Amino acid sequence: MFELGKISSGKAADLAGMSRVEFLETCGRYRVSIFNYPPEEIEQEIISDLKTLVCGIW
Repeated sequence: MFELGKISSGKAADLAGMSRVEFLETCGRYRVSIFNYPPEEIEQEIISDLKTLVCGIW
């Protein structure tokens, strides 16, 4: 349910009987993304960040 964006990481941790930090670490072990961004949005964020970085250098 967490992976589908139906519940928060805190609620998922409660249901799993662990702390939120433990839950997030477990997500990493099972390669479950803790970020709920569509791929297109991530790409746009990276492009924007790179433009900001390059402009800051010049």
